[in-house]
Amino acid sequence: MARWCYRHRLVVLVLWVGALFGLGVTASSAGTNYAEVFSLPDTDSKRAYDLMRKAFPERAGDTDTVVWKTDEGTVRDAAVRSRMEDALAEIGRMEGVGAVAGPYDERGAAQISEDGRIAYAQVTFAEQADAVPKALVQDVVDTARAAAGDGLQVELGGQAITRVQEPPTGTAELVGILAAAVVLFLAFGSVFAMLLPIVVAVFGVAGGMFGTQLISHVTDVPELASLLATLIGLGVGIDYALFIVTRHRKGILSGKDPEEAAVAALNTSGRAVLFAGGTVCIALAGMLVTNLRFLDGVVIGTSLTVVLSVLAAITLLPALLGVLGHRVLSRRQRRRLAASETKGEQVSGLAARWSATVQRRPRAVAAVAVVLMAALAVPLLSLRLGTVDQGNDDASTTTRKAYDLLAEGFGPGFNGPLQVVVDGEAPTGLVKAVEDTEGVAQVAAAPPANGVSVIQVVPTTSPQDVETDRLIDTLREDVIPAAGVQAHVGGVTAVSKDFASVTGDRLPLFVGTIIGLGFLLLLLAFRSLVVPLTAAVMNLLAAAASFGVLVMVFQWGVGLDVLGLGTEGPIASFLPIIMLSLLFGLSMDYQVFLVSRMHEEWVHTRDNARAVRVGLAETSRVINSAALIMVCVFLAFVLSGDYGAAMAGVGLAAAVALDAFVLRTALVPAVMHLLGRANWWLPAGLEKRLPHLAVEPKEEDDDDPPAPAPEEEAVDGAASVVHGFVRTPEGEPVRGAAVTLLTPGGRQLDRVASLADGAYVVAVPSPGTYLLAVSASPHGARAAHVTVGEGPLVHDVELTPGGVDVVS
Repeated sequence: MARWCYRHRLVVLVLWVGALFGLGVTASSAGTNYAEVFSLPDTDSKRAYDLMRKAFPERAGDTDTVVWKTDEGTVRDAAVRSRMEDALAEIGRMEGVGAVAGPYDERGAAQISEDGRIAYAQVTFAEQADAVPKALVQDVVDTARAAAGDGLQVELGGQAITRVQEPPTGTAELVGILAAAVVLFLAFGSVFAMLLPIVVAVFGVAGGMFGTQLISHVTDVPELASLLATLIGLGVGIDYALFIVTRHRKGILSGKDPEEAAVAALNTSGRAVLFAGGTVCIALAGMLVTNLRFLDGVVIGTSLTVVLSVLAAITLLPALLGVLGHRVLSRRQRRRLAASETKGEQVSGLAARWSATVQRRPRAVAAVAVVLMAALAVPLLSLRLGTVDQGNDDASTTTRKAYDLLAEGFGPGFNGPLQVVVDGEAPTGLVKAVEDTEGVAQVAAAPPANGVSVIQVVPTTSPQDVETDRLIDTLREDVIPAAGVQAHVGGVTAVSKDFASVTGDRLPLFVGTIIGLGFLLLLLAFRSLVVPLTAAVMNLLAAAASFGVLVMVFQWGVGLDVLGLGTEGPIASFLPIIMLSLLFGLSMDYQVFLVSRMHEEWVHTRDNARAVRVGLAETSRVINSAALIMVCVFLAFVLSGDYGAAMAGVGLAAAVALDAFVLRTALVPAVMHLLGRANWWLPAGLEKRLPHLAVEPKEEDDDDPPAPAPEEEAVDGAASVVHGFVRTPEGEPVRGAAVTLLTPGGRQLDRVASLADGAYVVAVPSPGTYLLAVSASPHGARAAHVTVGEGPLVHDVELTPGGVDVVS
C-alpha cells in the first residue's frame, strides 16, 4: 500500500483534498447539532429532574443573569431604576429573547438584596446556550453594560454569556501547531520535513471535526467531543507522522532511494503507528463501560479523529514523501549524502550516553524515578471531584464578577440552589423541616404546577463547598425520610455530586477494562508476560502522578495565577474517565515504539542488556520530541477560554511529560535491565496458543536470507549472529562504521552501520568461518576471520586511525 501511495501520489493527494473539501462543504451546509445530553440513570437528581420537566415543560431556553450594584444609595433609587429598566426593556425586545424577569415588579422583590445595593434580572433566551447566536448574546451584554457608570456596576453571568468572553475559536489550536512546528524544525532541520507531520495532523483533525459535526445530526454528540477530538487529534497526528518521517529519513541516509526508504518506513514504523492508533481507540472505547451515555458522543468524535489521523499517516504521508523526495532531508544532509559522507542519521550522543548510564546504574535511576513519581502522586490523596462553575473563572471576566456580586448580595449558596421536588403537594412539615436544617440559608416553596411541588433551597455555603455536599446527604438521608414524604433533591449542585459519586463507583471497572485490554495487546505484540505487566504498572504510576499535578494546580491553586485560570476548585467529575482514556492510549503509543525496537534487537541477539540499551538509545530522542510536541499542543488549550479544557490540557501535558521523560526513558529501561532475560519470558504452552502479531518487522521483508557459501566449512545448525562494539583505542564508540560479513572467498553476506554506542550486529546464515571487515573514516579499517558456532558470537573491534589490516 505504501508503494502504491508513493507512486500514485497525485491521485492520493487529489482524493484526500477532495474528501476533505467535500466533508467541509457538507458539514458547513448541515451546520452543527451538538446535544448536551446529560443523564444519570437511577440517581436522585435524575428523578428530581424528570419531575421538574413535568412541572415546567416550557422552560426550554437558557436563562442568564444581569446583576448590578450601586456604590451609593439603593438600586430602588429613580436614577438607577430608570437606567436599568430601559436596558432590560431593550433586551426584552430583541429577537431571540423569550422573557426578562426584573426586580421592579410585584413579583421581583426577592431579586433585591437585603441592603438594597444589589439586584438581578433573569434573561431567558428562546434556545439553549449553544444554539443562541453569539451576535444576540453580545447585543445583550453591550446593552446591559451600557447602563453602567456613575457608581453603577453591571455584570452578566450564565452559559450563553460565557461563550462571548471566550478567545476566538482556533487560538489554542494555532498556538499548539506553531509550538509543534518549532520543535519539529529543531528536530529535523528542514522546513519540508517540519511541515509533513503538521499537514498530516491537520488533514486528520479537520476530517474528524467535519465528520463529528455530521454525526451530531444522527446521534447525541456533546460540543465537548469536538474540543477533545481536536486536542487528541493534533497530538497523535503530529506524533505518528513524526515517527514515520524519522524512519524514512534514516533510510535515505543509510543509502536507500526515497521510494524504498518510504516503503521501509511504512512497513516498520507505519505498522507500529497502526497498532498504536488501535490501542488509543480501544482505550477511548473503554469509556463505554461506564454506561454514562453522554460520553458515547465523546468516544465517537475522538475515535473518528484518531482513525483518520492514522489513515492520513499511512496513505497521505507516503504520497507527500513521494512529492518531496530527497528534500525531506536538510540541505546539509543532502550535501553529505551526495558526497557519501554519511551512512545513517546520527543518533544523539546524549541519547547514547544516557542509555549507557541507565545500563550501568539501573537501581539508582529506578529509585530516583519512583521517588519523583510517588512525590507527585501524594496530592492525589486529597482529590475531590465536582463541577467547575463561573466562580472558577478569571477575576477579570464579567461572569466571575456577576458570580461574586450574587454571592455578596444573596449569600454564597445563591449561585447553586437546590430543589426539593415532590410529586404532589409539599407538606408544610417538610418545608419547616428543610428550613430548620443546619446549612440552609433560605427556603421558598412554590405552589404545585402540573401536580409537582418544588421547594427552592439556598445553602449557606457555595456550590463547590464540601459542606454543601453534606447538606444534600442530610436532606436525602435524614430530613426527607423523617417527614414521611417521597421527595427528591435536584439542581445543578446535586447533579454534580451524583455525577462525582457515579464516576467514583465506576472508575475501578473502567481502569480494569483498559488495563486488561492493553495487557492483552502487548502480550500478543511482544510475546512476553513481563513487558505488558510492566506497562500496566507504569500507566498507573503516570495516572497517579498526573492527577497529583492536577490537584496541586486546580484544587490547591499552585500556579493558577501564572496560568491565568481563575481560582481553585474541585476537579471536574468527567475528567478522570476522559483523561485516563487518553493517557492510557498515549502511554501505550510510547511503550510500543520503545519496546518494539528493544524486541527487534532481542529477537536478533537474545542479549537483553544490548536490546534495552540499543532500543533506548535509538528511540529516546524521537519519543522525547514527540512528547514535547504533545505537551505544547495540550498546554496551548489553556488559551481556549474553557476552564474544563484548560484542566484537561494541563493534566494531559503533565501526564505525557512524566510518561515520556521519566517513565519511558528512565524507569522502564532501568526495570528491564534489572529483570534481565525475564522480560521476554512466556510459557511455552501459551506461546503456541497465541496468534502472532508483527508490530515491527525487519525493514527488508522481501530479502531472502543469505545462503551459506560453497567455500564455507559450515556445519548443520541454526542461523546465528556476530555482535559487539566498534571502539577507538581510547574506548570511545565509533558511530557509523561499516561492518561487513563475507565468506572466506569474499562474497558479501551482510552489511550494517554501527550504532551510536558503537554496537553492531550482523546475521550469520549458519555456523562456520567468515571474514568480518570493519572500516570508518578517519579511524582506519580492520578485518579478521571469525568462527561462529551454534550461538551468537561476541567480537569487539578496535580501530586505529590510519591503520589497515590485510587478511589473506
